[in-house]
Amino acid sequence: MHTRPLGRTGLEVSVLGFGAFKIGRNQGIKYDQAYRLPDDAEVGELMATVRGLGISYIDTAPAYGTSEERLGRVLAKHQAGEVISTKVGETFQDGVSHYDYSPESTRGSVERSALRLGRDVLDIVLVHSDGNDLSIQDSTGVVETLLALKAEGRVRAVGFSGKTTEGAFRALEWADLLMVEFHIEDRSHEEVIREAHQQGIGVVVKKGLASGQLPAAEAIGFVLAQPGVSSLIVGSLDAGHLTENALAAMRAKS
Repeated sequence: MHTRPLGRTGLEVSVLGFGAFKIGRNQGIKYDQAYRLPDDAEVGELMATVRGLGISYIDTAPAYGTSEERLGRVLAKHQAGEVISTKVGETFQDGVSHYDYSPESTRGSVERSALRLGRDVLDIVLVHSDGNDLSIQDSTGVVETLLALKAEGRVRAVGFSGKTTEGAFRALEWADLLMVEFHIEDRSHEEVIREAHQQGIGVVVKKGLASGQLPAAEAIGFVLAQPGVSSLIVGSLDAGHLTENALAAMRAKS
């Protein structure tokens, strides 16, 4: 699988990334069908498939239940070129999401994620927005704290995973990368992606298959054909589906 530069971060990411939500959480989900969490052996086999397909970019978050700690165990032997992104701002406990973007919570979250993932320095940390994209960036201190953690060498790159175009445009003022929802039936972030590309800010796309509602080959090809998109995150517990997605990504325009 080929890779692309992630803006000016100095990081290279596989054009298809793996979203690790389903290995750690199956409560409070937005998927059409329920699923059981895989056991440790199944997680190990799945991640072996991910690595075997050349998928070197993996996305997780504290809000994904036990995802971080399970990845930390499975990926204990760090592979050259492997990039992991995680997030701050949202946690998930007892079936409920909790949000805290304060400087103290942000620093604590980064420290806990580093421990769970077994990394002294985190590759990427994104703000995990609850939808209040502008107020989170303007009045909580999370942006300033992430930039300080980057300056301290605790994090390599920082960015924003939001829900609105207004929030994404605001993040262009400080972020190294954006994570945005974008697919054939929702092009609302198209101008943001274009502007980020012009500024050298990396773009990672989430929900590019509309949560599994779009044909994989067409949807993946569409997203990866957009100038400025570095990677498309997909999540699946099915090795066959991952393989099909990887083949579609390999056929997409480089």
